[in-house]
Parts: sequence; structure tokens; C-alpha cells
Amino acid sequence: MGRAFELRKGRKMKRWSAMAKTFTRIGKDIVMAVKEAGPNPDANSRLRAVIQNAKAANMPKENIERAIKKASDKDTADYKEVLFEGYAPHGIAIVVETATDNNNRTVANVRAAFNKCNGNFGTSGSVIFMFDHTCTFTLKKEDITIDLEELELELIDFDVEEVFDDEEGIIIYAPFEQFGAIQSFFEGENVEILSSGFERIPTTTTKLNEEQQADVEKLLEKLEEDDDVQNVYHSMVM
Repeated sequence: MGRAFELRKGRKMKRWSAMAKTFTRIGKDIVMAVKEAGPNPDANSRLRAVIQNAKAANMPKENIERAIKKASDKDTADYKEVLFEGYAPHGIAIVVETATDNNNRTVANVRAAFNKCNGNFGTSGSVIFMFDHTCTFTLKKEDITIDLEELELELIDFDVEEVFDDEEGIIIYAPFEQFGAIQSFFEGENVEILSSGFERIPTTTTKLNEEQQADVEKLLEKLEEDDDVQNVYHSMVM
């Protein structure tokens, strides 16, 4: 198995624990998708993907519909996607993805988290080169009628990097820019996409002892508590 598989295995122990927090993050994704290309999921591939993820997180249908309706309101604030970079203690690279309607607030909060947890808030470009930007899909197993090697060969034109069987479904990792093409391919093949999204996978990782790992986790937890933070990626082996 490759880097994506190992990363996913480690992260399973670090999923969002608070359902309300998950729904808040998905709600922001819905707002950004609707503001970008409208409220009709048939004509908005980004919104289709967010709805899939909402269903995978057991977000009630009425919550999804309410979020789409609210996002369509001209008075609803738009969110900007802003990336932050830095180092946690012990040289662990950190990338923070945020969705914010107040950049000054978000910058101040992220900077404060790094400072309070003995990290170093970095400049743009300081660590992002250490991460590969990928897209990921979770497919319904029952819809895949061929073995994984054949599936990987079928997807060779999309530069797919990894295909593996997981308890949640068939997992696929590919370069970020192939997201739309892969989404269209599976929709055309009537393969159900259970969830999809993007990840940043570290090109190199660092293993720490328990005490050092605890130092890093303080910063990760502090960042993830912030309502503007959507995802936090790091180079520590979990």
C-alpha cells in the first residue's frame, strides 16, 4: 500500500468528533459551491460532490436543502478559501485550509494558535511544496464489477495514483486537477460516488515519540477548534 493508504489509516483515529462541527464545515462548502455555480446540483459538479459528502456524514436531507436555499440568498455572506502554512513543534510541517468571511479574524486566530502551541506561523509557500494536492473518491463496492487491478488500468488515463479496498468502499486517489474528469467518468458509468474531496499528502513524514507527538497534537486540536478552519494537514506519522 502507498502513502495515501497509510495516511488514511492514521487519520481514521482523528475524525471530527462533534457532528455539529462537521455540519458547519459542510454548510460552508455548500455556500461556496452555490455562490460559484448556482443551486442546481445537476449543473454544478462541486455542489454534487458536497451533497454526496453531506449524505456520507449523515447530514439530514432537510439540513442540506435548507443550506442550499440559504446559500442562494444574496444576503448570505460568501466565504473565501484561504491557505495558511507553518511549523508545529519538532519541525512538523502544517497546512491549514480555511473558509472565512473575515480574513483579518482568521489570520489572527491561526497565528495565535501557532504562537500558543510553540509553533511557527509561516509565510505563503513556506511548506506547501512538501505536500501533494490530490483528489479522492469513495465508491460503492457493489457498483464495481471488476477487480482493483483492472479498475486501476481502466483509470490509467486519469493518472490515478492509488486504488484500494476500505471498509467504507473502494478508495481512489488521483492528482487534484483530475477531479472533474474522474467524477464525470463514474457518473457516466452509473457508479455511485459515496464521497469525494481533496487532500494534501506529505511527500515526506516524520515519526515522533509520544511526548513530542502530544506537543504537535495540541496545535492540531487548537487549529481544528476554530470555526473558520476546514482542514488541517501535517507531516507527522500518526
